[in-house]
Amino acid sequence: MEAGTEAWRVASVMHVRCPDRLPEDVYRQVLEQLAELSPVVQALPPSAALVELKGALRYHGVDGRRLGEVLRVRTISRLGVDVRVGIGPTVTVAATASGQITEPGGVLAIDSRQAADWLGPLPVEALHGIGPRQAQALRDYGVHCVGLLAAVPPATVQRLLGGRAGRQAADRARGIDPRPVTPRALPASASVSRTFPRHTLDGAAVRAALLDLVVTLAHQLRGRGQAARGLTLTLRFAGGTTWEKTRRLPEASAHDDDLRTPAYRLIDAAGLQRGRLTGITMKGEDLVAAGQVAEQISFDGAREARLVAEEVSDRIRAKFGTGAIRPATTLLRVS
Repeated sequence: MEAGTEAWRVASVMHVRCPDRLPEDVYRQVLEQLAELSPVVQALPPSAALVELKGALRYHGVDGRRLGEVLRVRTISRLGVDVRVGIGPTVTVAATASGQITEPGGVLAIDSRQAADWLGPLPVEALHGIGPRQAQALRDYGVHCVGLLAAVPPATVQRLLGGRAGRQAADRARGIDPRPVTPRALPASASVSRTFPRHTLDGAAVRAALLDLVVTLAHQLRGRGQAARGLTLTLRFAGGTTWEKTRRLPEASAHDDDLRTPAYRLIDAAGLQRGRLTGITMKGEDLVAAGQVAEQISFDGAREARLVAEEVSDRIRAKFGTGAIRPATTLLRVS
């Protein structure tokens, strides 16, 4: 792809795929890396995003491929996460390109003059937006690649796939996709998870894991300058079943003390008896900026001492890493 002014005309959309099952807090950090490249970022949870590059290409003075390579270097070096980056003239081309990159990561840039020739030989199911059932319907009709789909009359594609879906598939196979990248952030939440190396019935181990999650989540919120108005606890059991419950907090907070009590009430509400747990997730809901939370005057000396200790702990973690201080009960190991 050419650099300079021509580049931003021909490939202005970036589609980023993160590894599957990426923790939400890490996914948010990937979105922050994207925002450093362009102000127009559209989150596609749980693990993808779109970026409009027109202004970014002109601002940085490089082509899209170079920005994709910069993004990969940053996510690998800063987060330990590799990404697959597709770049093209439309959302469909960019997303199809990122889907053609083998894991763990890479960059594939397609400009508008190459798009039709590049799309043509791909199997029809590779076109972004074509689901398995749609692909099978097209294959049953003899349409095995995107080039054939582009050659079939749109009315025929509509009969095969249905009105709206058929129109979209026919247009996208021809490189027609007017959808813009629409800035969209993730909902205001943050989550942390723990998995048990073996199915556990041990109430003490579950309690230890829960306390560790509370401390980790609270530290994460304080680091982001946010406070939670609610907590959601999700329990995963052997066999694939889950239990989930949300509890509102009396006041928004990011302090260990304030999150611990509702977390314990949530686990008590689960009524665990002989349920074999495989994992726990704790999510802070309805986040607000910490500056919006009014600090109440407290005459509880013990609480004030704990808050001071919390500040000291945050400084130690900032200097030596998040694992430098852990709750005493987490000596009962979980992963």
